[in-house]
Amino acid sequence: MKALVLEKKLELSLRDIAIPTITGDDEVKIKMHTVGICGSDIHYYEHGKIGQWLVKEPMILGHEGSGTIIEIGKNENKLKVGDRVCVEPQITDKNSKEYKLGIYNYDQSVKFWATPPIHGCLVPEVIFPADLVFKIPDNLSFGEGAMVEPLAVGMQGATKANIKPGQIGLVMGCGPIGIVTALAALAGGCAKVFIADILSEKLKICENYPDLIPIDLKNENLQEKVSKETNNWGVNCFFECSGAVEAYESIFSCCCPGATVVLIGNNATPVPMDWAILFAKGLDFKTVHRYSHQYENAIRLLSNGKINLKPLISKTFDFEQSIKAFERAAEHRAEDIKLQILVNG
Repeated sequence: MKALVLEKKLELSLRDIAIPTITGDDEVKIKMHTVGICGSDIHYYEHGKIGQWLVKEPMILGHEGSGTIIEIGKNENKLKVGDRVCVEPQITDKNSKEYKLGIYNYDQSVKFWATPPIHGCLVPEVIFPADLVFKIPDNLSFGEGAMVEPLAVGMQGATKANIKPGQIGLVMGCGPIGIVTALAALAGGCAKVFIADILSEKLKICENYPDLIPIDLKNENLQEKVSKETNNWGVNCFFECSGAVEAYESIFSCCCPGATVVLIGNNATPVPMDWAILFAKGLDFKTVHRYSHQYENAIRLLSNGKINLKPLISKTFDFEQSIKAFERAAEHRAEDIKLQILVNG
């Protein structure tokens, strides 16, 4: 079956590759429709690794996917052929302690799409456990369905923040994860959310969302802006989504006493922290690694209009243009938020 294959660092091909074709009793077969390009896909393409995960053999890319069910296993009774669905792309061991505790995203043996050596979903058909496949309502497009995966990360961050109605948030980084985190924080109860970045082009997306307040770090002083807008108190929820070491320097100056700090962005280098000064404000630190139990809530918020992700989809490419799509994503254009690939149109 033809797929977009990462052969090795900086080498992609669109070619046939052997993948499973027989649907198991508890599985469904999905005809893929739309797949988003994630920052991790590009990182594997550019560097051949992320942390401990190293691309040692050809791997199909993609993990943000939606499509239509074309076959179901004999044990499945909730989904049916023809259902439009999106996929939570992580298979965990249901006997693991992490799964039994409800924190299956921390399962150390998880099989996550497009994470070596597990193949992803940039292929016409995939087979996946039915309990991790979710219907998408008729009022959502396949493109929006493919956006549920990154939104789930933002939902996990907002959940970790324990937001109280009317609080104020600050998101560092206006990339896809930063934006969906900000939108999830608004949906979770924040009255307004500041979002800061050094790229003014990305901050233009805030024009679509009146309660997202952009802060251009090249032209504005973050601490002064936050202090002025919060009557010298600071924000209640601080979300680090940029992966930039410099972003951590704003935690103490921008957070109010007792604020919650949620770390989502992955840092390429270690971050030095003066913990003693942070203790003085009684800050509560949380971390996010993927997500758990977020898909159904995310789909509901999209379906009822509480969250709108359509403005984030910058461009869609045909499957035959997959390599071109990745080459564009690797350019890291400031105006691009989310690029997607139409596998079966």
